[in-house]
Amino acid sequence: GLSQTAGVAEKRSAGGEAGHGCNHNLLGAGALAAAFAVKDFLQRTGAPGTVIFFGCPGEEGGAGKAFLARDHVWERLDAAVTWHPSDVNEVASGTCVSCIQKEFHFHGVASHASGTPHLGRSALDAVELMNIGVQFLREHMPTTARIHYAITDAGGKSPNVVQPEAKVLYMVRDVQVAQAIALQKRVDQIAKAAAMMTETTVTEQFIDGTANTVPNAVLEKVAYDNFEALGVVKHSDEEMQLAQAYVDSYEAKSDRVPGFASAESPEIAAYVKKMTDNGKLPINDFLMPLHHSMKSGAGSTDVGDVSWQTPTVQVHTACWPSGAPGHSWQNVSCGATSIAEKSMLQAGKVMAGTVIDLLTKPDVLGAAKAEFKEAAAAGYTCPIPPDAVPVAIED
Repeated sequence: GLSQTAGVAEKRSAGGEAGHGCNHNLLGAGALAAAFAVKDFLQRTGAPGTVIFFGCPGEEGGAGKAFLARDHVWERLDAAVTWHPSDVNEVASGTCVSCIQKEFHFHGVASHASGTPHLGRSALDAVELMNIGVQFLREHMPTTARIHYAITDAGGKSPNVVQPEAKVLYMVRDVQVAQAIALQKRVDQIAKAAAMMTETTVTEQFIDGTANTVPNAVLEKVAYDNFEALGVVKHSDEEMQLAQAYVDSYEAKSDRVPGFASAESPEIAAYVKKMTDNGKLPINDFLMPLHHSMKSGAGSTDVGDVSWQTPTVQVHTACWPSGAPGHSWQNVSCGATSIAEKSMLQAGKVMAGTVIDLLTKPDVLGAAKAEFKEAAAAGYTCPIPPDAVPVAIED
């Protein structure tokens, strides 16, 4: 539902349904730019090493990287370098929450809701009872956990029919993937209980699962040094005006100070306020200070699964205006402009420089590996069941 005409600061459908609310249209191109640059370096210098570009279909919403992690793909790497669009230029740190998605399909018996209600077994009743059960579960789960749901199929449009089919999609989150798996088992039990109460049956469809990220301070410093040396992109007056128009279109203005580190460091927050003129800057065209963290953010990513199998680092570049709402038409619109394209290429340069440093400085790579070995000593718990296969969630 985020179809949006590119480059206009008003909500205007492009005639389709989908839209890249997180600018994932840029991810592969930016990473490919980095891979080409490293390949060119290796060919020109004759330096030993191999660069691999991984295409990751179904990332995040399909957990593409987690499926690859289940098959031990990332263990073959010395390190992994990636990026993500943002409203700031920074080297990411900290961890994220693990996430499991599962769809529950209840099967009942159709019947005339007035004439023969006693013959019906409502799948929709089962969905509603499951939701109520999960609501009561919320009081008895860790404060780090989150549970979200969406009724994807209510069974029909006529209230005069006992609904024989209904579906609900659940998303279970917690910081550690093992905790999310344990909480998911409790949700599964509630689904079975709802089916028992309504004399329906339930089938489960595993959708995806992702682990929390393992930060690596050594790699973060390498990436930051490259980012600092390259600098951030410069914007024209026209680009700044367009960015300001996007900012003016926000229905609600956030008082969040940009950058993940601002919430953890008063000194960094003060620096950012100064650099943005107390939040008035439409594009955050400066580099956030380096800040290593072990704290968890609210989002989830299948980069986490990679980081459990090899030292991993991620950079962010300012591809959309400051404070743009997540998954918004503003992000979609800006994601196909020169603002986003410049930052995408800058991300590619930062990643390429980071990889070249790791190829040419074995002591630095060794330090990153040593840190990873200690940080990931608990071992990777894969959220993907052995028999699960990638699936598409139907609209």
